[in-house]
Amino acid sequence: MCGRYSLAKSKIELEERFQAEMPGEFNPRYNVAPTQLMPVITSDSPQGFSHFYWGITPEFSKNKPVSQKFINARGETISEKASFKSAFQKRRCIIPADGFYEWKQLGKKSKSPYRFVLENEKPFAFAGIWEEYENEEGENKHTFLIITTEANNMVSDIHDRMPVILTQESEKIWLNPNTDSEQLKNCLLPFDQALMISYPVSPMVNQVGNDNPALIKKTSPMDQFGNYTLFG
Repeated sequence: MCGRYSLAKSKIELEERFQAEMPGEFNPRYNVAPTQLMPVITSDSPQGFSHFYWGITPEFSKNKPVSQKFINARGETISEKASFKSAFQKRRCIIPADGFYEWKQLGKKSKSPYRFVLENEKPFAFAGIWEEYENEEGENKHTFLIITTEANNMVSDIHDRMPVILTQESEKIWLNPNTDSEQLKNCLLPFDQALMISYPVSPMVNQVGNDNPALIKKTSPMDQFGNYTLFG
């Protein structure tokens, strides 16, 4: 499961990293949540950023309400599931990010948020797919989801799944419309934990309405009772 991520980089940084043009302005995002409009790069248009909504309505079940949209798909079965098979073959994308959040269960009612980033804290990309659908007003909307895989040892301490983080080489393979299915599946593996770091962050990230730089700063971890501890 990946239900929250960050993209706290400038437009210039993103254009340089992904060698793609971003139309209009972009404000760094510290707490991205499903249904929100975010930049992606598609296999149809790899030279530029597009802005799609997070949460897919599958091709065969158009016009479902947002609550029934998918935000993630399992990499192990995405090529076989009727919901995603067509998009896996024809509508792949990468989703720029610079971190993602997961919550560590501390007790029956208490969870502590952690942020996962690359060790160099540079932007990277999740593997994704996208769809187009027509809303109730007859407007065409574009949506995406993030593909997940089995968690590496770092993430598994908190959650058994993690988003697929692509290397720069696998980004090219994923966006190439001529890549065969087996090569695509080989992209959907857990990222090397040696190249990642994680740290506790403020519970302010729990609220979708909070979106500011304080959310990505390291804080003291909480104990099982929800109290901050002096030592992590």
